[in-house]
Amino acid sequence: MNPESAELGTSAGVFRRVQLVPGLAVVVLTVLLLWLAGTVADMLLLLFISVLLAVYLSAVTDLIGRRFGLARGWAFVAALTFSLATLVALGVLLFPPVVDQTRQLITKLPDYARAWTAWFNQLVANYPALQPVVDPDKQGQIVDVALNEVKDFAAGLVPKVFNLLHVFIDIVAVCVMAIYLTLHPQTYRDLVVGLVPPRHRDRAREVFVALSVTLRAWIIAQLVAMLVLGILTAFLLYLLSVPYWLAFGIFTGLAAIVPFFGTLVSTILPALFVLGADGSPLRALLVVLVGVLVHLVEGNFVAPLIFQRGVHLPPVLTIMSVLIVGSLLGPVGLLVAVPTLAVVMVLVRKVLFEGVYGDAPHGANAAR
Repeated sequence: MNPESAELGTSAGVFRRVQLVPGLAVVVLTVLLLWLAGTVADMLLLLFISVLLAVYLSAVTDLIGRRFGLARGWAFVAALTFSLATLVALGVLLFPPVVDQTRQLITKLPDYARAWTAWFNQLVANYPALQPVVDPDKQGQIVDVALNEVKDFAAGLVPKVFNLLHVFIDIVAVCVMAIYLTLHPQTYRDLVVGLVPPRHRDRAREVFVALSVTLRAWIIAQLVAMLVLGILTAFLLYLLSVPYWLAFGIFTGLAAIVPFFGTLVSTILPALFVLGADGSPLRALLVVLVGVLVHLVEGNFVAPLIFQRGVHLPPVLTIMSVLIVGSLLGPVGLLVAVPTLAVVMVLVRKVLFEGVYGDAPHGANAAR
């Protein structure tokens, strides 16, 4: 063999190995990062919640600062005071009646369960063809299982109280992190951008801006939507003399943070209690129609106004994000499923579409 050819072959082999090493290093590093993320998923969840809270506080701080010409420090104090005062006022006004209605609801739950079973039996008696679909024995078993779950939860309430200390520590940690992130956002932004190679740092700053705008728009829009849904639902259920109308109204507003599934549960649940109270299918259907009407008003009139500068997410991806994040992180994951999807969509758009593929920018406010 020609010595020159052998030398070239050796050089090519070395070059291939040199190219292979960074690839393997990236794969190993990615696997380690994924393993680490899975291990500290709960901590990352708390960090993300603190980021969302910081985005909200930053939005209110900027609004107060522009409106009243205050320095950022004083504007932040005003924003924090306003937020705490609002929470306290809502607690004073709503907490006693909601607690009273919830206590009554739990006390009368067995009566409602018996009424539901009787209604199913009557339904099958009137329409025998429904026997294969609506089996009274199976419905009774379902009701019994539901009641046993409630009893087990009540029995385990005392041990759960001891977990309140852990929950309290998590809440304090989230609030403290949110305060620091609000007061010194540039410090943490520069820290993350500094981890990016110098040639990509401008792109990283653009991604941060897009994420900030998107999350801020989502938080404001979500708060407005929850407020509108809660007020409309409580008012209409009150007009229909639905029991526990205030508790159901607040539940509807809170459940709006979980798209589709929250809407479904908050629409059906009041109808079931109306059905258990007087056994009137027509009145229960009317309550369902009220729930559908409220969500149609929110979806077709309120949402377009508050989301026109916000984040627009495909419905299928939204539902899938709720299922996936809820499965991975549990009930708390349901609360952050949609903002997590919004973050992923921004990263895909800014990094992949615009950075890698070279597509034209769609604007900082669009997360398509």
